[in-house]
Amino acid sequence: MTIPVDQLADPAVRAFVAAVNAGDRAAFAAALTPGATMSDDGSDRDLEKWAEKEIFSSGGHMDVESEQADGRALVVRYRNDTWGEMRTAWRFVVGEDGKVSRFETGQAA
Repeated sequence: MTIPVDQLADPAVRAFVAAVNAGDRAAFAAALTPGATMSDDGSDRDLEKWAEKEIFSSGGHMDVESEQADGRALVVRYRNDTWGEMRTAWRFVVGEDGKVSRFETGQAA
């Protein structure tokens, strides 16, 4: 069973997931602070290049299984046309402006 995007607890994370699932580059950028950073499987990546490859050009989609830490830690069934579906963990840092300033993703345990 998944959690509907509109029921995710944290508004910044909700905007992020909605933008990913809609394939909406503008909404994705709007969900992030200027200079936002990210890591994938423990390695920092160039956020713009990573998002283009892993989300936008490959049809990325997040089905949220669970959330913790007031909605800033998710377990997600993530899928895209490159890798198929995998169970992933996502952690978000939200800035004072209410936007995501950093996210970390990787294989869920």
